[in-house]
Amino acid sequence: MGTPAPGTRIAAVGPQRAHVLTAAQRAAREGARFTDERPHAMAAGLPYQDARCLVAFDDHGAAVAAVTVWSAGPGRPGLLEPTGVHREHRRHGHGTAITPAAAAALREPGAPAAAAALREPGSSSAIVCTPSSGAGAVAGYRPAGRRKLPEARDRYRDA
Repeated sequence: MGTPAPGTRIAAVGPQRAHVLTAAQRAAREGARFTDERPHAMAAGLPYQDARCLVAFDDHGAAVAAVTVWSAGPGRPGLLEPTGVHREHRRHGHGTAITPAAAAALREPGAPAAAAALREPGSSSAIVCTPSSGAGAVAGYRPAGRRKLPEARDRYRDA
């Protein structure tokens, strides 16, 4: 747990490499609409002030997984979403590697060097929120040290 798959390299990506992030997210989800403009729009918003994006690369340099790490500030929980592993690179440990790397980047001073840009947030913990209907996502978080909590439903008002 937390050890990258052999040959996996995890790096923080900034605006100049947004296309790498969005390509990995599109490859992780059927019908995903992650455009290259989306990370730039996210980065322009106030919530992104303490957020960062990580991408996992395999030993051939291909982007195989991605995650956005959101911090609510020092001492508060951080959120790892969306997390995705390229459909053609699943079951090789890339998701299991990127999830704890992202969590460590939120809260641990000794986080991997690749996550150096993410050490500042100082979050108290790292959480994920994924629909329980996403069996693959739920199953994918378990090997990365996440545990399933009781289901919580969002509240909404009918229009």
